[in-house]
Amino acid sequence: MSVSATFDLLLRGGRVIDPASGIDGLKDVAISNGRIAAVQSDILPTSAKNVIDVTRQLVLPGLIDTHAHVYQYVTGRFGMNADMVGVQSGVTSLIDQGGPSCMTLPGFRHFIAEPAKSRVYAFLSAYLVGGLEGHYYPDLYRPDCVDIEATVKSAIANRDLVRGIKAHAEIGGFARWGIRVIEMAAEIGRRAELPVYVHFGQLWGLPASGTNGEDVDTILERVIPLLRPGDVLAHPFTRHPGGFVNSKGEIHPVIQAALDRGLKVDVGHGSHFSYRLARKAIASGIVPNTLGADIHGYNTHVPAPAGTPDEPADDENHPFAGQAKFSLVQAMSSMVALGLTLEQVVPMVTSNPAAMLGLSDQIGALRPGMVADVSMLQEKNGRFVLRDNEKTEVIADRLLQPVFCLRAGVRHDATAPILPAAVAA
Repeated sequence: MSVSATFDLLLRGGRVIDPASGIDGLKDVAISNGRIAAVQSDILPTSAKNVIDVTRQLVLPGLIDTHAHVYQYVTGRFGMNADMVGVQSGVTSLIDQGGPSCMTLPGFRHFIAEPAKSRVYAFLSAYLVGGLEGHYYPDLYRPDCVDIEATVKSAIANRDLVRGIKAHAEIGGFARWGIRVIEMAAEIGRRAELPVYVHFGQLWGLPASGTNGEDVDTILERVIPLLRPGDVLAHPFTRHPGGFVNSKGEIHPVIQAALDRGLKVDVGHGSHFSYRLARKAIASGIVPNTLGADIHGYNTHVPAPAGTPDEPADDENHPFAGQAKFSLVQAMSSMVALGLTLEQVVPMVTSNPAAMLGLSDQIGALRPGMVADVSMLQEKNGRFVLRDNEKTEVIADRLLQPVFCLRAGVRHDATAPILPAAVAA
């Protein structure tokens, strides 16, 4: 079928996978005025002002990273440049997880979200201080430092930017103040009518008094009843205590019931990710809904700002330390290497996160009329080494790499210096 209208751009000859539209096949994508104009076979090249040959490439709805840290400078080494982890990495939309708070959101909007070429959203921190380098100052994250009223007000007043709430449920916090903080975060989510994204896996070191009677293996079963359908359990495959695999090496029995109740799972790859534990969880039937990269300055080696505290030491035991380079697209390769199909993985970075944001009518698909956010990936065949921070190696026979993306029809090549190179086995 041919189209006689004149288009600004034609992406020709790629494999288009658009789960939201039920499309998977060789198609052409036509773009006009920064929006999708047509997705169909054999659009005439002469119908477009510019043609890009994407033969043997995957053409996907613009990738959505559900776990970014882009409040640059304000969050110390955590904060990355938004476009480096966004459009320069083949990713068109980012969700900053807990960087801004009700107090710091205006700065995030003005200095980060508005200037970025990538789309930038936020899951607002439940804590007044937001996502500072809190592992240095855990007392800033106690219940007295949560203001439910102020956070709900900020979230509702900034609904265009704030699409969820970020909180933590881990042994370092529980040993200090028990479950109260996560109870408050769940209340914020209920009152603001937004999903709560909960970090699991140890984040803060224990206080001098130890665990104070708290059991890391009971945190999940105590937190899950507080959550609603649509709330998100993050870091299921963490190598740190408190994830989906308990200290006995068993999948927590409460997980499947939580999923049956409508809770969601985000990989939150980061430095936490363990191939060993991911294999165990996936084998038990746990398939994540979304796939956040969780790239930050500790796993991409952003220099410490002047005056950064010396402790905890930046060594291999640091909870955020990471030597294994990765990206959102490489995390997609990891999921495929662990036995999931590409058809299972693509929704994790397109239609599913769009639904999590409540923005399925705007992003995550290639429907005519939608803004032209499109990601192009190349698929290399061979034998490639993927490595996690437990030094576990997985051999992948397919490797995905970003080539370029379109953000509102404007091309951005995948030139980010943080992107990992292919390592042949």
